Amino acid sequence: MKTAVVYYSIDGNGALVAKELISLLNADLIRLHAADEKPRKGFAQFLWGCKLMLSKKNPPLKPYGFNPLAYDLIIFGAPVWGASPAPPIRSFIAETGLSGKKVAFYLTHTGSVGKARDKFWDLLAGNDIIAEADFLRPLGNSEGVKQQLTDWVKGFADKQ
Repeated sequence: MKTAVVYYSIDGNGALVAKELISLLNADLIRLHAADEKPRKGFAQFLWGCKLMLSKKNPPLKPYGFNPLAYDLIIFGAPVWGASPAPPIRSFIAETGLSGKKVAFYLTHTGSVGKARDKFWDLLAGNDIIAEADFLRPLGNSEGVKQQLTDWVKGFADKQ
């Protein structure tokens, strides 16, 4: 089964999970970047993220190479921003018009997931969602993340 991991990460948490996933699944990796994304730290990064969330618009993305028809399973990864998946993931899903695909998703966060799971389900409506997971502070718990991912992948491998 040909698999892609499509993710957005600004602080490295989502990237850690994505890289562990591709090693477990022998998957292709597609990292998304917002078109106006610049290296930001601390409060500047927070303000930029708030602006994206409050605008409720899908931000333009930098070009990426992806053909959803080439994949049997697409796994999405996003940080939780304001109880929602980060806006660049929304942009990607809207641009590709995914429908009828086998998909899974994971969220990374430093606190509560809130309604982010429900919002991801809404974003992926019309697809076969086979699994979901969330990871609390992956960068501070890389060994725990590896074990959680191994268990998660075993759980949905039977559904493939």
